[in-house]
Amino acid sequence: MFSTSAWLEKGEYLTLNGHQIFYIDTKEAHKPTILLIHGFPTSSWDWVKIWDALSAGYRLVAMDMLGFGYSAKPNPHNYSIHEQADIVERLVETLELEKFHVLAHDYGDTVAQELLARQNEGSGKGDWTSICFLNGGLFPETHQALLIQKLLLSPLGPIINKLTTQRSFDKSFSHVFGEGTKPSREELDNFWALINHNEGRHIFHNLISYMSDRIEHRERWVKALKDTKVPLALINGSVDPVSGAHMIGHYRNIVGEPDYLRELAQIGHYPQVEDPENVAKYYLEFLKFHSI
Repeated sequence: MFSTSAWLEKGEYLTLNGHQIFYIDTKEAHKPTILLIHGFPTSSWDWVKIWDALSAGYRLVAMDMLGFGYSAKPNPHNYSIHEQADIVERLVETLELEKFHVLAHDYGDTVAQELLARQNEGSGKGDWTSICFLNGGLFPETHQALLIQKLLLSPLGPIINKLTTQRSFDKSFSHVFGEGTKPSREELDNFWALINHNEGRHIFHNLISYMSDRIEHRERWVKALKDTKVPLALINGSVDPVSGAHMIGHYRNIVGEPDYLRELAQIGHYPQVEDPENVAKYYLEFLKFHSI
C-alpha cells in the first residue's frame, strides 16, 4: 500500500477551471480506463488499497476534488456538486479520455449522479461504459447524517471547524466503519493529515453544502439513476449508519433492481478501505460480466 507521501509522488497537478487539481493517471492507454471519484472528507488516497488489484487490468485515473486532499482549497468559496462535476469533466477533456468506467464513493456518488445525468442527456464529456456506486447518499431522504455533519451545515459550522480536534475526528470517522473493520491508528493519522493539508479542515463548513445540493437537485439525480444507459452496480457496506442496508432497500423501491449488487454484511461506510479484497473482486466481476 502506498503511503500518502508516495501517493503524492505518483501524482501530478493540472490547472482546471482556474484551480490547481491533483490527480494520478497510470497512463496505460492500451488498457480500458476507470475514473475513480472519492468521497467526503477525504481524497483519492481512499482508493489506495484497491489500486494494485484494479491497475493490473485497467488504466486508472483519480483526482482530489476541489477542497480535498492535495488539490487547491480556496477559502472563502461557494463549493457545489455542479462545480465539482465541471472540474471532473475538464479533467476528462484534458486527458482525452474517450471511453471509461466510473467508480464512485460517498460525496463522489453525488458528483457521479450529476455527471450521469449529463451522460443521459447527451451533453456529458466522454463516453461512459459503466457506473459503480459504493456507499453514498444517493437519496437525501435515506441519508442519515452524522451529528457533526449537521452541525457543520448549521450557522455554527465555522465554530465547529475551529473546535474540531483529531480526537473528535477519529471518533466520528471511526463510527461509520464496521465493528470489526475500524481504521487503524496509521490510517486515521493519514486521513487527518490529508484533510488538514493546506488548511483544509477550515473549509469543512463550506464543503458540507453538498447535503443541501442533494435536496435541491434530488429529482434530477434520482432520475439519472432511473434513466442510465450504461450498466449500474452497487457495492454497499450494510452496517453503515449513514447509507447502509436501508439505502439499498430504498433503491429497490424507487429505482428497481440494479444490474449488479453486492451487499457486504459486516462492512460500514468505507468498503474499499474496510474490505478491499472483496470490493476489488466484486467490482472486477461486474466489469467482466455486466459492462458494455
